[in-house]
Amino acid sequence: MGPPLLLACLLAPLCARGASTAPGSPPSWRQHEGPRRVKRAWVIPPISVSENHKRIPHLLVQIKSDKQQPGGVIYSIKGPGVDEEPLGIFSIDKFSGKVFLNAMLDREENDRFRLKAFALDLGGVTLEDPTDLEIIVVDQNDNRPLFRQDVFTGRVVEGAEPGTCVMTVEATDADDPETDNAALRFSILEQGAGGMFSINATTGEICTARPGLDRESVGVYNLTLQAADMSGDGLTTTATAVIYLEDINDNAPEFTKEEFSMEVEEQAAGVDVGRVLVHDKDLAGSPNWLAKFTILEGDPEGAFAIHTDPYTNDGVLSVAKPLDHEVRDRFQLTVSVQNQQPLEPEAPGSPRALATVQVRVRDVNEAPVFRENPRRVSVPEGAPPGTPVTTYTASDPDTRQLQTLSYALLYDPAGWLQLDPHSGTIRTKRELRHPSAFLQGGWYIALVLARDDAEPPLSATGTLSIEILEVNDHAPLLQPPAGVVCGRPGRGGSLLLGATDDDRPPHGAPFHFQLSPQHPQLARNWSITRFNVTHAVLAVLVDLPEGPYSLPLLLRDSGTPPREQQQLLNVSVCPCGRDGTCEDGVLAAATATAGITLEALLIILGSSILLLLLALLGAARVRGRHRALRKGLLQRSRDDMRDNILNYDEQGGGEEDQDAYDINQLRHPQLLQPRAKPPMRRDAPLRSGTPSAPRKLPSGPSDIEDFINEGLEAADSDPSVPPYDTALIYDYEGSGSVASPLSSIVSSLTDEDQDYDYLSEWGPRFRRLADLYGQ
Repeated sequence: MGPPLLLACLLAPLCARGASTAPGSPPSWRQHEGPRRVKRAWVIPPISVSENHKRIPHLLVQIKSDKQQPGGVIYSIKGPGVDEEPLGIFSIDKFSGKVFLNAMLDREENDRFRLKAFALDLGGVTLEDPTDLEIIVVDQNDNRPLFRQDVFTGRVVEGAEPGTCVMTVEATDADDPETDNAALRFSILEQGAGGMFSINATTGEICTARPGLDRESVGVYNLTLQAADMSGDGLTTTATAVIYLEDINDNAPEFTKEEFSMEVEEQAAGVDVGRVLVHDKDLAGSPNWLAKFTILEGDPEGAFAIHTDPYTNDGVLSVAKPLDHEVRDRFQLTVSVQNQQPLEPEAPGSPRALATVQVRVRDVNEAPVFRENPRRVSVPEGAPPGTPVTTYTASDPDTRQLQTLSYALLYDPAGWLQLDPHSGTIRTKRELRHPSAFLQGGWYIALVLARDDAEPPLSATGTLSIEILEVNDHAPLLQPPAGVVCGRPGRGGSLLLGATDDDRPPHGAPFHFQLSPQHPQLARNWSITRFNVTHAVLAVLVDLPEGPYSLPLLLRDSGTPPREQQQLLNVSVCPCGRDGTCEDGVLAAATATAGITLEALLIILGSSILLLLLALLGAARVRGRHRALRKGLLQRSRDDMRDNILNYDEQGGGEEDQDAYDINQLRHPQLLQPRAKPPMRRDAPLRSGTPSAPRKLPSGPSDIEDFINEGLEAADSDPSVPPYDTALIYDYEGSGSVASPLSSIVSSLTDEDQDYDYLSEWGPRFRRLADLYGQ
């Protein structure tokens, strides 16, 4: 049996396998079982076609089936380029089986197409199994090489050896890498004079080709690169390579000249004198360029300093210590320069690494100087006016100029001093004494101003510290000057005595206490023993009767010379209790009467008068307020009289409290005249509101009148009390009443046995309560 398919290659050099369905053929094919099976499929070899083929439509291949039926065969193809993206590239004549190319192909987009070929009879019955039809796109050199970037950047140190690689450039080609269309070759088209770099034609690696790279001569190299396909004979493209030379310290700094001249004023410290200029060929701003200066000679005392300006690389000379024209008016300095970074070993040295700097010190007027500042002196306390304190003068550093100094007091807070403006002699103007608010720890501070007569004049300030020496000019004072002791020796019969002294140490304590030597008889009854440096103990030696005693005591301090003073101690002797103290009530009375001096008596009397005046003023204000309130109460008497007796917190009573109420108003309420706006009730709170209109008075307030009359009768018939005394009891709740206060109504709400019927007997106001709470 022969092969099931005959393949006809009519127009193309290669054949394909498969069958296709022409346009208008049935959308699907069906396979039906026949009397026999197809034993093998039809085979179509791959078909090659060149990209960019312009003659279209172009016949690629014709396929045929050897199972030609009398009614004919229908051919079709499916796949990318036919019914899949990209659409419309290939087509087939369904009756002849010719496959056509309908569009230009681009291998860079699709390098091959895999289709399915079908053969059916007119009834749609499959004649052959579907087979593959592969169309290969043949590459053409239609793409130029492309560098991966337009500009390549590299760095290499100056002086690099030949063969030092700098960078590698890369390029790509979209053509078939298996052909010469993508075989690239690199070259350098232009790099300037010298030919310092080379490139590997295959790898694109750029390296140094010659020695002698010098950044100071050429700092940047710009290379024009080319990449060509077809192994260098095809399409080309270009790019730029920028190579920077990195600096090394191969140039030493040099002074621009051998000698520099400058001048500076004396006494100027920290100021810049001038600059020394240098030149360095290395990269500006780098450590290879920055200079470092050193003063080698001419400044043994370190009066100058030099540092580098980081922006200009100049050496800045400044004054480190104040200069004095009178001491030295000229300096000659030797300065050296070198880089902060060490110089390369092969670099040549600099012939101008040293320079001479001439500095002239210019004379200026200088301020006077107090050699001793502050000046400390001592003056005894109480020194009379005109006492010499000191001569405080200054000196003028300008020894080559004739100048005169004058003096003045700049600060004298207490006005204690006077100063001679020509000699600087200081004397006291008034007596200096302790204590004073102007003294700080016993020292008095003053400021003295010294001024020269130059143009412009300059001045200086000196501090004068004067110690006011303490003088023992105060005797100690007894504190307290009075006391109370028990009249029995050994049982509380002692009193602790103290003393104070206005003098400062060492003219104060310890104090010495003793009985007056002029009264030796005191030693029989009294004794004084030392307790500490400021206190002593007075003791009773024998039983003494009660009463006041005046003991003359002699007190002496420890100053030089010591000061003593006789003072009286007022002692009250009291009867002793069991524990050795004064009996109750005796100590207070004795203390109140003992030791009362005239000054104390005047103080007590003045205080008493002041307190009395204040008490009278307060009583007058209270009485005036009472009268005003009482007047308001009388003017508003049209209200029910019984409502005015509800002030249960009134604590008055007695003949000295007759201003609470006017009883006559209660006796004759009908005499009261109504008012348009009643005054505030006296028994009402200060901020309570008043009723809008006076209430109508009852026609016969007999209950209140009977109550008052009974009280008046009881008061008049009782000879042991002042009249009207009982009439001032305003908390009356009824004669013989068995009821508790009205507040008990609230507190006994649960008491069901309470009888409230008696409330109806109290009048119309309480009758309402009887109706509410009665049975």
